[in-house]
Amino acid sequence: MKVGVIVILDDNLESKFEELCNMGMDSCQLVSWDENNLSEEMSIRIKKATEKYDINITAFWCGWPGKVVWDLYEGQLTLGLVPMTYRYERLKVLLAGVEFANKIRVKDLVTHVGYIPENPLDATYQEIILMIRELAEKCQENNQRFLFETGQETPVTLRRAIEDIGTGNVGINMDPANLLMYGKGNPVDALDVFGEYVWGVHGKDGEYPTDGKNLGVEKPLGEGRVNYPAFIGKLKELGYDGDITIEREIDGDEQKKDIKMAKEMLEEIINN
Repeated sequence: MKVGVIVILDDNLESKFEELCNMGMDSCQLVSWDENNLSEEMSIRIKKATEKYDINITAFWCGWPGKVVWDLYEGQLTLGLVPMTYRYERLKVLLAGVEFANKIRVKDLVTHVGYIPENPLDATYQEIILMIRELAEKCQENNQRFLFETGQETPVTLRRAIEDIGTGNVGINMDPANLLMYGKGNPVDALDVFGEYVWGVHGKDGEYPTDGKNLGVEKPLGEGRVNYPAFIGKLKELGYDGDITIEREIDGDEQKKDIKMAKEMLEEIINN
């Protein structure tokens, strides 16, 4: 396992890659929430920058347009492909994201799908399975994979969805903090449910929710409830050999300090 970091795609891409190298890392997941980034011009810039700085982009994290509320109430109505209001516009953007990822030579496309119903007989569940299957089949054309970002789904719902999609190229980008922050499960135990499908991992930490509306609080790695020694140990048992990509969802000097601290902590655990 190697340690990388999230890089937000914008006009400062080259300076962000340079900073990544200065922190002693050479891999990242590239994240975009602006569909205007999915251009030929941007793909050329990315390829030149990855060659210049020798950066390995392990996944393209594709966001989507429309209202977004990260909580346990309005999140049901605004996140991912589940809300009918945004569903088809967002599917179109994700399909474009598949092609963009292929242009920049990235195998894995990642996104949040939303609050998938736990009831597999729910009509919305069946509709979402069909939409993800369409995405997965588009990925197959390019020898790519589609990865669910953990968060809004319980582990068993996520595994069921992967099995029901059934294309063989659908897996999980495991964010252990998200499972806690959404109150969906303990990340170490969740690996017993869907560990074989974990093809990407975020290095992030957080707490369980303390009320019924708001997500739990994100914390610097090592200060939340993710048991990283046990988590990484279980990943090793499962044979996971991909990267752990640090995500710290704040800005400024504090973010940089927390990323550096997380890198040191993760590398120590990985190497023990």
